[in-house]
Amino acid sequence: QVQLVESGGGLVQAGGSLRLSCATSRIIFSIAAMGWYRQAPGKQRELVAQYISNGRTNYADSAKGRFTISRDNAKNTVYLQMSSLKPEDTAVYYCNAYAELGNGRRYDYWGQGTQVTVSP
Repeated sequence: QVQLVESGGGLVQAGGSLRLSCATSRIIFSIAAMGWYRQAPGKQRELVAQYISNGRTNYADSAKGRFTISRDNAKNTVYLQMSSLKPEDTAVYYCNAYAELGNGRRYDYWGQGTQVTVSP
């Protein structure tokens, strides 16, 4: 019942900016948090930024000071504003949402991924 639709990826020069968007099909209160992950070739998928329902945000060390995650409840959309982009930011970026299942477990929903390429 949850659908995540991503947009905003593309090619940008080092030092430039991009804003990624993740639109949900509807506001679902069972969703505990939403965030952005990325995966570069040959690397594991890693958390970039997370927006938790109580307003708390988490960032990877590599993203702090450069990336900002935000939410627009009226549009059912989560954004990732990326600035001062570096070639090492090149990856496929995935929108994520999860629901709590109990017993300390969760179920994850994923977007299709959007390619971000930062040229030197």
